[in-house]
Amino acid sequence: MADSSGKQNGDGKRKPLVFAVDDEPMLLELLTLVLEPLGYVVRTFRDPASAVREFEAANPKPDVIITDFAMHRMNGLDLIRDCRRIVPLQKILMVSGTVDATVYRDSPYKPDKFLAKPYPAKQLADLVKSLLGK
Repeated sequence: MADSSGKQNGDGKRKPLVFAVDDEPMLLELLTLVLEPLGYVVRTFRDPASAVREFEAANPKPDVIITDFAMHRMNGLDLIRDCRRIVPLQKILMVSGTVDATVYRDSPYKPDKFLAKPYPAKQLADLVKSLLGK
């Protein structure tokens, strides 16, 4: 039986689902171009509040969330807070071209991994894979 995304691998297993949140459409497109050929289903969101609403309703929940830090109306730490209130152990990768990993040092809501923009496609793929424990 297919999951709600309708995406399965050739062996009938559900493909890993990634939610990508960034207010830059080109970066979302690049994330998709990197991850989909590796077997991930990627859902993209330009609005972090919409991403949180979709996360709450999602069944199954995404395996990984990739979020930018600096976005309109809500930053990446706010998104992490809201998602972890729903799923406390949700795997999250934060990416940013404006701040470094020290931005979340004092926050109770930290990403599992941080990646500075610009980043090589292989580094993104390796971090997502590591978050999935593969």
